[in-house]
Amino acid sequence: MVINMGIKLRHEIISTDVLIIGGGTAGCYAALTLCKNSKLKVVIAEKANIKRSGCLAAGVNAINAYIVEGRTPEDYVDYAIKDANGIVRKDLLLSVAKRFNEVTAQMEKLGLVILKDTDGNYVTRGNRNIKINGENFKPILAKAVRKGKNIEVFNNVNITDFMVNDNTIYGAIGFSIREEIAYEFRAKAVIVSTGGAAGLYKPNNPGTSRHKMWYPPFNTGAGYAMGIKAGAEMTSFEMRFIALRCKDTIAPTGTIAQGVQAKQINSLGEVYENNYGITTSERVYGTVKENQLGKGPCYLQTSAMDKVKEKDLLKAYLNMAPSQTLKWIESGKLPSEQDVEITGTEPYIVGGHTASGYWVNTNRETTIHGLYAGGDVTGGCPQKYVSGALAEGEIAALDIISKISEFAEIKENVAKESRKIVKEYEDILKSANALFTAEELEEAMQKVMDEYAGGISTNYQFNEKQLMLAEEKIDNLIQLSKNLSASDMHELMFVYELRERLLVCKSVIAHLYHRKETRWHSFNENLDYPQQRDEYFCYVNSKFENDKLKIIYRDIVKEAVYEHKN
Repeated sequence: MVINMGIKLRHEIISTDVLIIGGGTAGCYAALTLCKNSKLKVVIAEKANIKRSGCLAAGVNAINAYIVEGRTPEDYVDYAIKDANGIVRKDLLLSVAKRFNEVTAQMEKLGLVILKDTDGNYVTRGNRNIKINGENFKPILAKAVRKGKNIEVFNNVNITDFMVNDNTIYGAIGFSIREEIAYEFRAKAVIVSTGGAAGLYKPNNPGTSRHKMWYPPFNTGAGYAMGIKAGAEMTSFEMRFIALRCKDTIAPTGTIAQGVQAKQINSLGEVYENNYGITTSERVYGTVKENQLGKGPCYLQTSAMDKVKEKDLLKAYLNMAPSQTLKWIESGKLPSEQDVEITGTEPYIVGGHTASGYWVNTNRETTIHGLYAGGDVTGGCPQKYVSGALAEGEIAALDIISKISEFAEIKENVAKESRKIVKEYEDILKSANALFTAEELEEAMQKVMDEYAGGISTNYQFNEKQLMLAEEKIDNLIQLSKNLSASDMHELMFVYELRERLLVCKSVIAHLYHRKETRWHSFNENLDYPQQRDEYFCYVNSKFENDKLKIIYRDIVKEAVYEHKN
């Protein structure tokens, strides 16, 4: 590796009213809401390109959170509460559920194709979903943003740090991954919508196939890490998400389970799902247990389906996971001729499916004044999916509009801090060859998390002694990461992505340790405490203070509107 010993970054300062970090679903919709309802200047900083970034990059074939005819928002809240064993924020869930249908209708106006029956009604999939042709969902959003007045998009910009003083945010700082430029974005309010965290644990597939995973491999937990470093309160990182997926392709299984009502069966042909429960975590747990009992492999029973449903299934996967359709075709056996083998994925931290993320008030403001969170980075609101991310972007944007006059301009001491961060970038670019690469340390991190913090190889189980070892080993890797070097801006991004993941790992380990029970099988399978315990019917929150994570236990929120409390 050749090191550039004389690089000096150009430091550009961009001023705006609202900065949105992450141009995914929530970020784009927040920008559109700000544009529609105000004249505020908006900047979106996106690590990739908003046309195909975030969880919708490859498309989606259903709106998984929708209030179908005969159901109410309250019904949806009840479902989500039951699925998460009560560790949710009802105020957050209800606020998005009331918006599901409205934001979906807005997406249809922008050009999203929603499937309809002969009577012109949306085609449902189960009790909470509607079918769409969503391969171009993200380009539709991006196109609308491009047309928006007062919206400026900075693609290929990796944000690394918030600019915070006295628990108030004044912007953020990052760098271009293509040009030798450091960007300092000064803003009155900031929305973080960077998504959740993948790649913390050893993935299902090794080597060059390691990025064939459930969640976008480019989502590193950057938003979480920036918030943790800045002292924002986080919640429920111990509620990891483990997806039940088609083996090898890691394609979704919900399309099969809900779309064609396929049952989970073991190698003996026995339907086992009812033996363990049918919540999200229990479906994974049952599959793990059947394999441990020697009754694997496990499958979704598709061999009894008819040809019409089979054709629909092949089309559905082309919308979001074409590798599964290609696998069927290449094998010479379509789903009606063979059952689909299933497996659990590596654990992820993602607030769109579980409750992991920022601790926010009802309007999505974090515990840092002026900093809002939307989408997968927001905690307390599981099972919100795409429509929930749209809704949270809207909620945050509308609150900012109503309070913009309360937010302060940047202070000089904050600007001085940003210059220190730019120097850190330059030091990494100028440093001598490191003993390790970011990729090598990432593999070591994933091995630690897999073996000591409940990964695939341990059937997602852990005990306190293992977690203590995991913490020690992750701390060692954090120290090693401080000596990494980079030869260009792209490698600089990899250094920061590793550091982000390591900090999130440290948080996950602490949360797993301090929830001394097993509330969600597989998601937090604590062998020292294999049962639920009434005293842990609460939120496990954390805050980074004096370089240490402080654990905060909070009572279940019962208010219809919640504001932050000390």
